Amino acid sequence: MLKLWGRPTSGRTQKVLWTLSEIGLDFDFIMASGEMGPGGHVSKGNQPYGLVNTVEYRAKNPNGRVPTIDDDGFVLWESNSIVRYLAMQYAPDLLYGNGIKTFASASRWVDWENNELLPPQHNMAMHLIRLPEDQRDPEILAAACEKFDRAMKIADDQLGRTPYIAGDRFTYGDIPLGVRVHRWHVLGLAKQTPPNIARWYEAIKARPGFQVWTAEPSYHLEG
Repeated sequence: MLKLWGRPTSGRTQKVLWTLSEIGLDFDFIMASGEMGPGGHVSKGNQPYGLVNTVEYRAKNPNGRVPTIDDDGFVLWESNSIVRYLAMQYAPDLLYGNGIKTFASASRWVDWENNELLPPQHNMAMHLIRLPEDQRDPEILAAACEKFDRAMKIADDQLGRTPYIAGDRFTYGDIPLGVRVHRWHVLGLAKQTPPNIARWYEAIKARPGFQVWTAEPSYHLEG
């Protein structure tokens, strides 16, 4: 059985969890993190889930981060690479129509999420809920929200041309964007959702795979 190291409140891990849910693949979920634990973020004195700094884990992932998978001896880290691997290995028809151009288009948006959405949303979460109140900086939060909103306009423009981010069908490329847009709403920071994003978001939320690990608000509000 595939093993996954991570935590359900990690946006990076959620990409993998959602992909596994879309595929319907059974897996062994091992809680691991150097920053978060059952009580919340370590900046507030909480103990992390751990494991990531052990010799055994570092042999799998030298970065000491999550997520990491072990699929019958094949070890892989970096969330977007894991999502692509799972799509290619287990669900090419389901997650990109088994077409190389669709795969490449979806891959582009996966990388875009990592570069344009993840950094500002990290600051949004840190300076809204995760850091102790006296360490939160409203200017950093405002700048992060502004950067995220600008990126949303790029995605909205694409979704004005195609029903889903990589074309006419749902692909693995919608998963990372879906995690970020949902967290944006759960955090209460989506003051104005662009119309095409709003239409797409409703379609995304209706997917059974979304409901398993991504929909739950508490997975986005851990502080």
